[in-house]
Amino acid sequence: MNYDDWVKTIPVEITGDSLWKVEAYRLALFAGDIGWSDASRLIKDKRTRDLSDQLSRALGSISANISEGYSRGSGRDRARFYEYALGSARESRGWYYNGRHVLGETVTTHRIKLQTQIIRLLLAMDPDQCGSALREETAEYLSGPTQSNPLSQDEFRQLLENTPIS
Repeated sequence: MNYDDWVKTIPVEITGDSLWKVEAYRLALFAGDIGWSDASRLIKDKRTRDLSDQLSRALGSISANISEGYSRGSGRDRARFYEYALGSARESRGWYYNGRHVLGETVTTHRIKLQTQIIRLLLAMDPDQCGSALREETAEYLSGPTQSNPLSQDEFRQLLENTPIS
């Protein structure tokens, strides 16, 4: 299932909420959903059993904190929860990197790029982070050439549509 197919399965109670317009929230929900199959694979290997739980919790925390921050009245309160979501997205990316030997390079690369896109969106949403230098540098977590620029929206959409999720 790719992102567009997944969106069709989301209940109107979620898509009808104004929070659905927040791209980082939509991507975090998607990451959490596809993360279930990843956690299921990780739990089967005794070496990554604990990692499975950590990954699942971190992925769920991203969308939960975005929605909590979105509901806050002041910029400071919103920023605090967006920062929590940012931390969980970075943590998820790290858990994916640690589980790469079980999940495989294709899945791991897809998930790390998805988490990096969520991180970049959260950095743009958090005014405290935007006022200073961008703290998220492009990084290559697997072997291969490094990418000097973030993915464009078109490149990212193509990644979501063309990468197998399991």
